[in-house]
Amino acid sequence: MGVPTKNWAGNQRCVPTQVHQPRFTDDVAAIVKTAAAAGERVKVIGGAHSFTDTAMTDGHLLSLDLMNQILSVNGTDVTVQAGIRLRDLNDQLFERGLAMPNLGDINVQSIAGATSTATHGTGLAYGNLATTIVGLEIVTGDGTILRADEQHEPELLRVARVGLGALGIVTEVTLRCVPAFNLRAVETIEPLADVIADFGGVMRSTDHVEFYWMPGARRCQVKRNTRTDDPARPQPKLAYVRDKWIGENLAFGAVCRVGRRFPSLAPKVAKLITSGAAERDLVDRSDRIFCSPRHVHFLEMEYGVPFDAIPDAIGRIGRLVASLPFPPLFPIEVRASAADDIPLSTANGRESGWIAVHQYVGAPYEAKFQGVEQIMNDYNARPHWGKMHYQSSLTLAHRYPEWDTFAAWRAKLDPAGTFRNAYVDRVLGQP
Repeated sequence: MGVPTKNWAGNQRCVPTQVHQPRFTDDVAAIVKTAAAAGERVKVIGGAHSFTDTAMTDGHLLSLDLMNQILSVNGTDVTVQAGIRLRDLNDQLFERGLAMPNLGDINVQSIAGATSTATHGTGLAYGNLATTIVGLEIVTGDGTILRADEQHEPELLRVARVGLGALGIVTEVTLRCVPAFNLRAVETIEPLADVIADFGGVMRSTDHVEFYWMPGARRCQVKRNTRTDDPARPQPKLAYVRDKWIGENLAFGAVCRVGRRFPSLAPKVAKLITSGAAERDLVDRSDRIFCSPRHVHFLEMEYGVPFDAIPDAIGRIGRLVASLPFPPLFPIEVRASAADDIPLSTANGRESGWIAVHQYVGAPYEAKFQGVEQIMNDYNARPHWGKMHYQSSLTLAHRYPEWDTFAAWRAKLDPAGTFRNAYVDRVLGQP
């Protein structure tokens, strides 16, 4: 019997029959072959930061934590084992004078987990993390090892960069990195009405822009990250501890617990959170600006909508949240990213705006999340694959122009359904 497993947020749990920790691709292939021959299922877990049950199984569960090495560096192309965590990858890239061109706001995921779910950062000139993959190695449903790059099997490469674990187990990826760079981070408090009125201008005002808004508040926190050749001018250590560890984690967690325990105080808690947002201006290496520590546990839903729909959607979500009996304890996060050509990417074929809603663990969230999803449906929005949603293959298929392309590759690479689980069956359909 396997070890009971849960995700970071604690909302997904499973008891696999067996947990494996392979070190090499051949080990992965052997496990898959044995399981497939016995008609058993196989799934992979990385950093467990998905809010969905995408990695949950009652079959064989593979952790790739021991497959965590950089294998080769060829110019700016870096081949890594799929289990390497982003935090370790970022440090090792920096030692080599390299960096990922874009990142999300946490760095604890495995590279395979982050790319397979189309994890993204922000910046209209930059695609999600999977768009940096120029080569990969994947173990298919019968244990066959396939390799694909821009010259050999380019269509497999294009499709498998975002696979939800449904095509096979990605064991290696080659990432097209960039020379290491610094970012200037400027964080300001601005009137929400001004940001929404000039949404396109704000989001295009520099390389990477996002904003955070507590529904009901008139102001929001805008974060602008600009690529720069200026030398690092990081936040002093004591100020970093104050803002990131004490402010954004310890104190924030404390006020969320108060709001959860005493719902009548939630509006005051929300105002306290809003008033505590800081203004900052600093320069540091890119991954330290992009990523922040996250120790307050929450649930999250995020949707990608056509970029121009964001202002209207924000207004509707604000009115929805105002009507709910339990006010939010987390701000709404708004970002944007470039279009891409990956079939199951949430940004396939369109420049996307992103709206993320959260709720502190243990606080009511269903009415909020379900209401937001109903609004998102009106914009033909696509859910982030690693975050909570209530969609199925019946509601999703028409939102992806290349849905059938992915389905055909799934049938080819995993005809017996070795990599199926409840999540895959729900969102992709049963083969």
